[in-house]
Amino acid sequence: MDKRLDDIERWAKQLFVGEELQISPASADASFRRYFRVQHQTGSNIIMDAPPDKEDSEPFVRISAYLANLDLNVPLVLNEVSERGFYLLTDLGSVPYLDQLSNDNSDHLYQDAMQVLFTIQSQGKRDEAKLGLYNKALLLSEMELFSDWFLGRELAISLTKNQRNVLQSCYQLLLESALQQPEVFVHRDYHSRNLMYLETHNPGILDFQDAVWGPITYDLVSLLRDCYITWPEQQVAAWVKKYYLLLCEGKLINNVSETQFVRWFDLMGMQRHLKASGIFSRLKHRDNKFGYIKDIPRTMNYILSAAAQHPEFDDFLHLMDEIGISEKLSLNQMENIL
Repeated sequence: MDKRLDDIERWAKQLFVGEELQISPASADASFRRYFRVQHQTGSNIIMDAPPDKEDSEPFVRISAYLANLDLNVPLVLNEVSERGFYLLTDLGSVPYLDQLSNDNSDHLYQDAMQVLFTIQSQGKRDEAKLGLYNKALLLSEMELFSDWFLGRELAISLTKNQRNVLQSCYQLLLESALQQPEVFVHRDYHSRNLMYLETHNPGILDFQDAVWGPITYDLVSLLRDCYITWPEQQVAAWVKKYYLLLCEGKLINNVSETQFVRWFDLMGMQRHLKASGIFSRLKHRDNKFGYIKDIPRTMNYILSAAAQHPEFDDFLHLMDEIGISEKLSLNQMENIL
């Protein structure tokens, strides 16, 4: 029995009176939200199911309207029963970047995505969007997910006091780097599963409700060191350089060397992927969502590869080696550990 789905079907019939409807799952995400595609005689829409006792949908509605005013392609809220958590949205299609990307089109698609990101960063205003700050407490709490859920629950590792100190020192370095950066509108999940491929006005942007005001490299590293797809490091470096020059030209950064920007990018990626490894583990152990655990090898390899480029993380790499996670670990070996 799925009472909420029954209620959604009844609501859809009220919205599209007299039309033949076909309602099917559109997608689900790591939260309690669900999405259903409603196909009808005049087209299709999405109904978002966000139980009010589990999801606060006010940020979604607010930020959707805000980004649309920047002429960005986001799902628009056309109708809602907010007390039930039902929202009728425009439909951005069913082809995420992840399904469309290839070696042949990656340059073109990432150029589109970076141009949209630049618009978000250059035109987004904290007060207008009513964004919270990506502050020290939030950044640190995210990294602690790595300690608590990946090391503690997934790998069942109990760290010694010295090992905990090494990890905290690593977190502190990452915090300092993040807080040094110019602050902009941060989507916070700007990657290939949340960008929809479209023939025009590409890409469509999803899952923006957790947006904050924070480090300028955060969304760029989410996009280019994606938890769900990997590109050759030489290609990533070329994209980073292109975006760095775009930021310089747009005066979003001033007196920041390319070397400094790349360091920010690398360390921001470490922070994000520590968080992601913890979240993927929590989804498995707390929420019984097992599909994300297979992505941890990629996130861990990103972390270890970035750490190896910066000598201040030698102690961190030594700690990972002590607990059996080597910087030279292959994806298959990591999967065996998990």
